Amino acid sequence: MCHLLVRIALALSLLAALGTQVAAQSQPDGQLTVAFDVSLAPSFLEPAETPGIGTPFVFLYALHDALAKPLPGNDMAPCLAESWRESPDGLTYEFKLREGLRFHNGDPFTAEDVKFSFHRYRGTAAKLLHERVKAVEVVDPHRVRFVLQAPWPDFLAFYATPATGAAWVVPKKYIEKVGEEAFKKQPIGLGPYRFVRMTPGVELVLEANEQYWRKKPSVKRVVIKGIPDRTTRLAMLKTGEADIAYLMIGVEAETVKADPKLRLPCASSRIPMTPRTPNAS
Repeated sequence: MCHLLVRIALALSLLAALGTQVAAQSQPDGQLTVAFDVSLAPSFLEPAETPGIGTPFVFLYALHDALAKPLPGNDMAPCLAESWRESPDGLTYEFKLREGLRFHNGDPFTAEDVKFSFHRYRGTAAKLLHERVKAVEVVDPHRVRFVLQAPWPDFLAFYATPATGAAWVVPKKYIEKVGEEAFKKQPIGLGPYRFVRMTPGVELVLEANEQYWRKKPSVKRVVIKGIPDRTTRLAMLKTGEADIAYLMIGVEAETVKADPKLRLPCASSRIPMTPRTPNAS
């Protein structure tokens, strides 16, 4: 759980950086390069395969969106779901969905996508969720109801938090059209950044989604490089090859603290970030 919370903190810190690197501009601009602490796997971009670790959530926060997810000040903040309610008998949970949203390819977001994403989910706790949820009912295009086999007070804790990836929504129409393998190669989401390309294990390139419902990103392009070696991540920071490096601890963290050109914004998330404005793309 501690590892998961650290990763969520990392995801929120990265999104904060993407929202504040370039102030008071009308269009996304520049590039942010991130030295990530593990090799990059395509499964990190796939909500249905979320394991019981926090690493994929760094990528899910950028590319996708969930009915609810942790945000600053709220461990279960309404996102794709504006609100929800539990029936008095504890057997149903009904979610009111945010209207007017579109996936990166232009497909509208509807309750059918929520139902499809739940049934498609095969990550951590999938068996438990699928056994305890009797049915997922589409009430209308922007309202979906989960019917449980029996009252389960922990339903939201498993479904609408990063305990699982079941509430992260993917596009039903697109996946049924192109197939599962094509979706893995060209994932489509609802998040603040679009997929551009990926070299597994090496590099992921994302581009700003200017139609993102919450807030338009200020950084146009994000390049995430898989750099498992901590000393290499530190060297990338020092040379300016990376703007952010994840999980700088020990000697490397002390080196960052001693360098006036670098900083550790949050000791708990341990993300050193150079204070530079991203390079123009």
